[in-house]
Amino acid sequence: MGVDNLTKEGELYIKDENKKVRCLACAHRCLIFEGKRGICKVRYNKDGKLFVPFGYVSGLQNDPIEKKPFFHFLPGSYALTFGMLGCNFHCPYCQNWITSQVLKDEKAYLYYEKINAEDIVKIALSRGSKSIISSYNEPLITTEWAKEIFKIAKSHGLKTGYVSNGYVTDEVLEYLDGFIDAYKIDLKSFRDKNYRILGGTLNNVLDGIKKVYEKKLWLEIVTLLVPGYNDSEEELRDIAKFIKSLSPYIPWHVTAFHPDYKMLEKARTPFKKILRAREIGFEEGLKFVYGGNIGGAPEIESTYCPECGKLLVRRDIFWIVENKIKNGKCPFCNTQIPGIWE
Repeated sequence: MGVDNLTKEGELYIKDENKKVRCLACAHRCLIFEGKRGICKVRYNKDGKLFVPFGYVSGLQNDPIEKKPFFHFLPGSYALTFGMLGCNFHCPYCQNWITSQVLKDEKAYLYYEKINAEDIVKIALSRGSKSIISSYNEPLITTEWAKEIFKIAKSHGLKTGYVSNGYVTDEVLEYLDGFIDAYKIDLKSFRDKNYRILGGTLNNVLDGIKKVYEKKLWLEIVTLLVPGYNDSEEELRDIAKFIKSLSPYIPWHVTAFHPDYKMLEKARTPFKKILRAREIGFEEGLKFVYGGNIGGAPEIESTYCPECGKLLVRRDIFWIVENKIKNGKCPFCNTQIPGIWE
């Protein structure tokens, strides 16, 4: 694989006997034999050392931060977003499968461009970005590269973040300590049997979410509602209860599915299902529940004060139409609105 030339020895691993290595980048904690690869396929063992992706991107784009989606993190700003190749999951509805499933699916497309971390930060600054976000593929498996970028980004006053599936380890959080501000995590289901289909386990994701929250990083959670897969009222209520058990102020995004990759036969998520999921979130005590991937419904994408109910941030898809929050507070009742607002 040509991209193997764009690697370096990793730091998130420990050596084992007989040239085996234990990768610490995600909750799979792969034990990788010499000459073999981890589940993600892009971290590999060569001569008893773990080599990891470094020095390239497969995607680099200046996106509205709301597209991640982050709604309580620098709203209205742009985030220079980069991605690499590979993933530690194999979701059959993945929207980025062309790059995430490289080396797992022969139809996936191997595209990448060599670049250094300094140039990525220069691009962010030149485009007026307020943050740099690792996304498009699973950022955990390319954490060494992300840290290289984030270190430079932080020195220029930029915020940083991950858009992740939540397979987080303590070692990654320790490694990124001081260099990352925000985490968007997909809570794809609340049933372990569903997570097994995707290539993970529910408990590891729940543990990852707890770890991020306990580190006091800004956290937002997304659930893509796939008809007949994870959209029962019982399951949605279980997700809302779990989030509430950490904090009622964690934003929960319930977003609409569209057919993709290996789930082309599935119908799109009905609008009424998104509305009902939001209702369930509020019924269970969450303060901020948003609908997503549904155009023409700004009322379910906007932020309201949880105390006085006044409209604070009006959104229309990825765009901020109006933002009344001042110094992180509601201007009508002075309630502190959780988030990173500037």
